[in-house]
Amino acid sequence: MKLKQGLIQIYTGSGKGKTTATIGVANRATAAGLKVSFIQFLKHDTDKATVTQNPKINYKSFGLDYKKYGWLKKEQNKTQSEHLKKFQKITDKAWQYTAKTIQTGDSDLIILDELNLAIYFDLLDTKKVIEILKNKPKHQEIILTGRQSPQEILEIADLVTEMKELKHPYQKGIQARKGIDY
Repeated sequence: MKLKQGLIQIYTGSGKGKTTATIGVANRATAAGLKVSFIQFLKHDTDKATVTQNPKINYKSFGLDYKKYGWLKKEQNKTQSEHLKKFQKITDKAWQYTAKTIQTGDSDLIILDELNLAIYFDLLDTKKVIEILKNKPKHQEIILTGRQSPQEILEIADLVTEMKELKHPYQKGIQARKGIDY
């Protein structure tokens, strides 16, 4: 099965649930006979256990273990320059893989998890991303996730959903919980 018209969707915002929503869409798509690729930027196998429960989803993670390297921050200092170089190198690999995955046209749905943040951290060039997205095969649906979605990306999207945080368990000191949050 192929879609007649694939769209570009974005799930962005400060709230929780962007990746979780795409996992649901990925499962629905495979149930309908669509071929799905799920590509994670900046994360190191964070959602592997969940996504790979469905063997019909082609899952690929490009990130660094946050327990070893910490979280990437916009205001990098000299002590984090090596950290940033490692993220740049793995993001370059992720983008090469992504561009090839889109251009082959084999996947009906491609989820680009945290791609927006890779752009925000200047690890990806917005214009290159837009060029690939605008030239995607007609049948292909692409979903981008992540906070800080650039305005230029929002403008080319067909659907944009903003997850807005109103209240979060973090505020009570409750950490992310396996099976619920990741």
